[in-house]
Amino acid sequence: MLERVRTIANFQFGRGAGEALFPDTCTFRLSSTKRIRYVLDNGERIATVRAQDGRLTLSVEGAGRVMIALEPPAYRVVVLDEVAEFISAGKNAMAKHVVDSDPVIRAGDEVFVTASGDRLLATGSAVLCGDEMLAFNYGVAVKVRKGSD
Repeated sequence: MLERVRTIANFQFGRGAGEALFPDTCTFRLSSTKRIRYVLDNGERIATVRAQDGRLTLSVEGAGRVMIALEPPAYRVVVLDEVAEFISAGKNAMAKHVVDSDPVIRAGDEVFVTASGDRLLATGSAVLCGDEMLAFNYGVAVKVRKGSD
């Protein structure tokens, strides 16, 4: 099971993400159909395997682990420091507040919302691609799943 989730992470985020995200101490909770649902480390949820597509959604702890393994700007959406408090509280990141984003981000990707200094504010799902986040001046750029607060 550990190799399976590491492979998913490497596919989704790039080489090295699986080892950084999932240490050997990880445990698993399975669904009623015996598929991996939650990945835990020391009793804390690190990631969830989505049933519809088999990709990972990350907790804030899990996002922090992947960010360490990936050089900026990989999967990062940088927002204005003025809105950092709202986003870390779980509010969505709006396109007009985005100051930088990884150009390879596609709509639907799991992304990390950060403030200046690569400070993790939240994790969520990209609504726009990386270039659109910078070009648009309205609408939601990232649907935040969980803020860091």
